[in-house]
Amino acid sequence: MSKVYLLGAGPGDPGLLTLRAKDILSRADVVVYDYLANKAFLDFARPDAEIYYVGKKGGDHTLPQDKINDLLVAMAASGKTVARLKGGDPFVFGRGGEEAEELVAAGCPFEVVPGVTSAVAAPAYAGIPITHRSFCSSVSFITGHEDPTKSESSLNWKAFATSGSTLVFFMGVKNLPHITENLMAAGMPGDTPAALVRWGTTCRHKSLVATVATMPEEAAKHGFTPPSLFVVGGVVSLHDTLSWYEKRPLLGKGVVVTRSREQASDLVRLLAEQGACCYEFPAIEIEPLLDPAPVHEAIGKLYDYDWVIFTSVNGVKCFFAELDALRLDARAFAGIQVAAIGPATAEALAARGIRPDFLPERFVAESVVEGLLARGVSGAKVLIPRAREAREVLPEKLAAAGADVAVLPVYDTRPADQDPAEIVEAVKSGEIRYVTFTSSSTVTNFFARISPDLLREYKVKTACIGPITAKTLGEYGLVPDVVADSYTVPALAEAVIADAVAGGDAT
Repeated sequence: MSKVYLLGAGPGDPGLLTLRAKDILSRADVVVYDYLANKAFLDFARPDAEIYYVGKKGGDHTLPQDKINDLLVAMAASGKTVARLKGGDPFVFGRGGEEAEELVAAGCPFEVVPGVTSAVAAPAYAGIPITHRSFCSSVSFITGHEDPTKSESSLNWKAFATSGSTLVFFMGVKNLPHITENLMAAGMPGDTPAALVRWGTTCRHKSLVATVATMPEEAAKHGFTPPSLFVVGGVVSLHDTLSWYEKRPLLGKGVVVTRSREQASDLVRLLAEQGACCYEFPAIEIEPLLDPAPVHEAIGKLYDYDWVIFTSVNGVKCFFAELDALRLDARAFAGIQVAAIGPATAEALAARGIRPDFLPERFVAESVVEGLLARGVSGAKVLIPRAREAREVLPEKLAAAGADVAVLPVYDTRPADQDPAEIVEAVKSGEIRYVTFTSSSTVTNFFARISPDLLREYKVKTACIGPITAKTLGEYGLVPDVVADSYTVPALAEAVIADAVAGGDAT
């Protein structure tokens, strides 16, 4: 029999997952997760892990609690390590105590890994400290899920109303009238500050400040629905002064990232740091060559070349993978000059022990050729490791300038087999504000699955990494709303952020 780990996933921001929980997720044979546990956490799981979704949404149980208990016991009994991933903290209104009792009864070893509870994190992201010397020195966590038809409440409303504590109600949106009426009937002034925080700490984070008396009406007016926390107390008055997370320019705005999944992480990180809800829709996939023999042959004759020009991070990774397969390293480039197109490519080379001899200021063929000509490339032998299918502008211009150019395919690209349903639905619901394109192939392959008319109809903005990608976008009848000044991923992210800050994303 193996072990079950009851993991607190935190309130939703992946950065709030504990190191201990991440480590267990990376080793578990089985992951069982709830609705409120951010699916991004599953990226930490082993590729071969068994994944079970057992959450509930709006009272609709995917799997009843007793069946969840049975699943945990059965998986542990079969000798598997189980990560039971629960939103927030397992023992704070998470029914983790009940699951632990069942595991004890079945003789299953278990551990509890506490998580950051939303009762602390969500108000903090909304600029509400749940304790403050000027307002209160205690806090109460309360379930707001009592049945309002019960003849008598099991909660001590008088104690809550007169304690002076900050009150944090879980799962209380549907019962807001019941909660506020009980608080006021027990003596709480109706003008006591109150707040709702929905999807706290996530990219969909949203808060609403009112009073105990007015909150039910305000919540209905602004469409606040679960999952939301209801916070009551004087500390709520600090919301406007201390709010920080809600100032992020892309908060709540959906951005589609069309880069290959292997390359998407940098752009996703930069956008998510500014609050964006990132939808990964890789338009292309990177595949290793079925037959690496031509690459091995070129490596064996590497000393014949004067220059090797790497045009992408993928080119570096795949070329060096074959170099490693031949038990060679950076020393194979002795006496050869190396060029990198773009800072990310230069960083990939540096990580492998090579500092490029040439890094152009602008990453278009004309600038690259001009810089190489100044370094004597005319008449030189040049090797370009790259994708099998790529633009021929660079090798053609180098050849025209007198270089002896050999193009070496080191990987293949193909359109990603991606279901567009989620993107289409999100566009139609108004959740997506931008679609980003980082190459001409991402444009072509994206529109092979999603009609450009959809973006036009719903006024979704497009962002391109440079003029070549923008030109390809124009072939589909779209003029890019955002074009990066420098043809890099960080510059593209900065351009999208700048557009949002300028109000250019307003619908």
